[in-house]
Amino acid sequence: MGWSLTIGSIAGTAVRIHVTFLLFLAWIFGVSYLSGGPQAAWSGLLFMMLLFLCVLLHEFGHIFTARAFGVTTPDVILLPIGGVARLERIPERPSEEFLIAIAGPLVNVAIAGLLVLFGADLTPSHLVAIQSTKGSLVDRLAEVNVFLALFNLIPAFPMDGGRVLRALLAARFGYVRATEMAAAIGQGVAFLLGFIGLFGNPLLLFIAIFVYLAAASEAHLVAIRAMSHGVPVTAAMMTQFATLTPEEHIDIAVETLLRTSQGEFPVVDGRGRPLGVLVRNNLIRALKEHGPDAKVGDAMTAQIPILGHRHCLDEAFRLLQEKPAPVVGIVDASDRLIGLVTSETVGEMLMLHRAMPAGFRFGPWSRPAGA
Repeated sequence: MGWSLTIGSIAGTAVRIHVTFLLFLAWIFGVSYLSGGPQAAWSGLLFMMLLFLCVLLHEFGHIFTARAFGVTTPDVILLPIGGVARLERIPERPSEEFLIAIAGPLVNVAIAGLLVLFGADLTPSHLVAIQSTKGSLVDRLAEVNVFLALFNLIPAFPMDGGRVLRALLAARFGYVRATEMAAAIGQGVAFLLGFIGLFGNPLLLFIAIFVYLAAASEAHLVAIRAMSHGVPVTAAMMTQFATLTPEEHIDIAVETLLRTSQGEFPVVDGRGRPLGVLVRNNLIRALKEHGPDAKVGDAMTAQIPILGHRHCLDEAFRLLQEKPAPVVGIVDASDRLIGLVTSETVGEMLMLHRAMPAGFRFGPWSRPAGA
């Protein structure tokens, strides 16, 4: 994720902090300082730091459980709205996804239990609001961990409860259908939260929008994975595209941009082997900063993801999600570039697949009767 800083690594997983998280901490410090002076400012900052430590432990509950099933985790990112652990893949076995999803909330329950042993009071008569500063630090941390566990069990993506619900449904209906059902339920929850938020709680409106979009995105991603599974990558790649060489000048790239509809131009050597990609933004930046005589090789992004022509489309889609490059290059047995796969081409294939009548088949694409 862009605009994030790596602060270290834990057990092979990079820990990143998004810039907005740092701005959020500065805002908390400033508001607390204006309302209660230096002591309140430092106390509020300490509480938020401990809160996000609990969030980080929550994410590592997912990470270590996922590793038990052979799923690696490149990084975890701290955002103002919580943490995001980027798993390499989500197991499609319902029991494994259930355990991975439930592990995070269980970590928060365990933290709250430990804090109770250290004197935290979670009895109803002593619970304080999370935003209040009246309770002791230990009481507030215990309460916020209970809140995190319950909030994350809401049956809606991207919360853990949405994945728990999908795992339970997948045991009977299959992974794709379970995702559609869980996403629909999640969007219903979003509407309910939004309706409640209309009566004076703007935070619930923000959460409702976030949940609704996340549910739609999850359903879309799963549909693409299902559609592309086992399909040759050659069935979805672009074969008509313009290429550039690193020695050519930017003015040649500009001419190519104007006469084609491409936004990304693969850069190849004399034998047609891919060396990188020149995207529109980098082209314009090079033109502004260095003029039309700048070389393509100086403005291109080196090392785009490469797949052989015998691979499947779902592998190309996975690379598009994991890598920052906008395209995946498809090469033949001689490593010459023969095609490109982009998010747009995969999305177009999904639209065509959905538009097919039931029982229709075209090449490797088919839609079963009754689907």
